[in-house]
Amino acid sequence: MCSSDLDDAAHVLETAEVRSSSAAVRLAGAFDRYGVLLLVLVMAIVSFLAQPDIFLSERNILNIFRQNSFYFMLALGQFIVIVTAGIDLSVGSVLCLGMMASAVLFQAVPTMPWPVLVIVPLLVGLAAGAVNGIGLTKLHMPHPFIMTLGMMFIARGVANIISGGVPIAGIPDEVRWVGYANVDILGISVPASLFAVIITYAIVWLFLNHTRLGRHIFAIGGNPQAARVSGVDVDRALIVCYALCGLLAGFAGLIVLGRTGSGFPNAGEGDELYAIAAVIIGGASFFGGRGTVLGAFAGVLVLGLLRNLLNLNNVQSFWQQVLIGVIIIAVVAFDVLRRRLQTAG
Repeated sequence: MCSSDLDDAAHVLETAEVRSSSAAVRLAGAFDRYGVLLLVLVMAIVSFLAQPDIFLSERNILNIFRQNSFYFMLALGQFIVIVTAGIDLSVGSVLCLGMMASAVLFQAVPTMPWPVLVIVPLLVGLAAGAVNGIGLTKLHMPHPFIMTLGMMFIARGVANIISGGVPIAGIPDEVRWVGYANVDILGISVPASLFAVIITYAIVWLFLNHTRLGRHIFAIGGNPQAARVSGVDVDRALIVCYALCGLLAGFAGLIVLGRTGSGFPNAGEGDELYAIAAVIIGGASFFGGRGTVLGAFAGVLVLGLLRNLLNLNNVQSFWQQVLIGVIIIAVVAFDVLRRRLQTAG
């Protein structure tokens, strides 16, 4: 075989490899955009086939959203910080601190106006999140893991200190409204918490996609040094992100307080991991700079459908943990593969 034939063969092989790589990148990109929606669809189909009479009932569908309403809030806050390549391990404890602060205030002053009791969890969450952001940026912590891990213990400890480690019941109905009330829509009783979730997600979507600060947040996640050189106040943006995450954790605490009608000091234990899992399943990346608000919502829905499916089929709760762990590993492995393909392409 002459040298020209060898050159032609090499060129053909190189072209084939490039096309294969490009196809893989396009496939990864398509799954990146629509994969979580496909997961939601698959989970819904499997659930329907497993329990066709129960799954599509109005009661079951609304229960899925009602039971996961506070997870939607936690995941949304977690999404905001994960976009910056950060993480917040304190959201479960901040949820607990917010609800306990409101419950303790009601116990101490039963005549306290209900709007104050509603605002307290939000303010507590906002303050805790702001402390996370300030500590991360001003104390120059090497990673958000350290600051938020400390806040996780602090918030949980304070919640137990102020409550004496015991539940507090008897929360007024006005305070409970967003967590347990229903709104009648065309004869269907829709949970008030679902409306709260939809409105909150819409606001955050507008903030991240149609404001200058929102664009800066994605830029920080993509390349913080480049964002800083471009004139972005990175420290300010990070403080805002963690403050918003705390605020949403406080909102989640208000929803839990409403659902249960009481504050209990072990609320939110492990929920930070559930929220992180939902965000990653929803298409965000631990590397930052990628993800959507809709993806965070869909990620919670995937896990909610999974738990609902297992509960309807009387599967032990331990298997839920196993399956969620498998899904997380698979999604993160795909994220790593996607980045490699993009780099190669």
